[in-house]
Amino acid sequence: MTTRASGERGPELPYPSGWFCLALSRELAPGAVLTRRLAGEDVVLYRTRDGQPHAVRPYCPHLGAHFGAGGTVEGRNLVCPFHRFAFAPDGVCVATPDGPPPRARLEHHTLRERNGFLFVWYGHDGAPPGWEMPDTSPPGAVPTASWATDVRAHVQELTENTTDLRHLPVVHHTTVWKADGPRAEGPCLRTYLRLGPDGPALLRKIQWDHTFLQAGMGCLRIELPVPALGGVLRLWVMHTPTAPRRTRLLLACGCTDDRQARSTGTALLKRPVHRAVARSLLWTSVRKVQEDVRIWNAKRYEPHPRLAAGDEGIGLYRHWVRQFYPPG
Repeated sequence: MTTRASGERGPELPYPSGWFCLALSRELAPGAVLTRRLAGEDVVLYRTRDGQPHAVRPYCPHLGAHFGAGGTVEGRNLVCPFHRFAFAPDGVCVATPDGPPPRARLEHHTLRERNGFLFVWYGHDGAPPGWEMPDTSPPGAVPTASWATDVRAHVQELTENTTDLRHLPVVHHTTVWKADGPRAEGPCLRTYLRLGPDGPALLRKIQWDHTFLQAGMGCLRIELPVPALGGVLRLWVMHTPTAPRRTRLLLACGCTDDRQARSTGTALLKRPVHRAVARSLLWTSVRKVQEDVRIWNAKRYEPHPRLAAGDEGIGLYRHWVRQFYPPG
């Protein structure tokens, strides 16, 4: 892994390769065009009228207009706002208002739509995907509540947090009752934690099982079974590098009944309850994350941390993330 010159906040890490969430699926309706940042550059997302999402580099190859500044979707084509040159889903220019199209093609990013999220691949020097983005949850398990913020820290600083068990009682007043992992499985990392609030004995009886699945540095999914609802709460934490030492952090929650509903009516009755529970988990999580953001925004990256007993997860994590950086 290579780093740039050291500064006041430590060495500057390069962008990691991987799949990064640029939008929720519901943000990109058919015909919509969005501009998002990834690794210091704009990415334009659009969805054709038949529902297929695409991600392209932002500038028209004709005279450089930005598709995110007035570009439109007509049928399956993305249309430039400057001269109305139209580009098909494969990137080829297929029409102009007043003559045959030139030999021109848009540059595409590799995109995957999973569980209500749109992921775009970032590879060093344009390298193609080295692994596939897994379905992080069963079909139909999608977020119903979300929140996002920008953090002044490298994406690794945020994703490393899951393996730092020592900060939980200090920052979040949370007790770790049981831990298993992290276990590395190629580009994924799995962890199990039983957590509960710190405080009086009666409060400490509240314990929740958390199952973590981290896919690269971009996507973390946390599952919490809710036996009273016969379902599972899911919290997705998405980390997207937008600029040097800048990360877009997205939290999204959903609650699903993982048992077969007895009837359609029963499922419809449960839906408002599930949405309310998901909102509650979201805002509880937001409060916890804001405690971390205060520290992330001010801390520096330590490339050679002086780890203590109990920090083994951080050491494993530092070794695991090397696969996402250029060799060197």
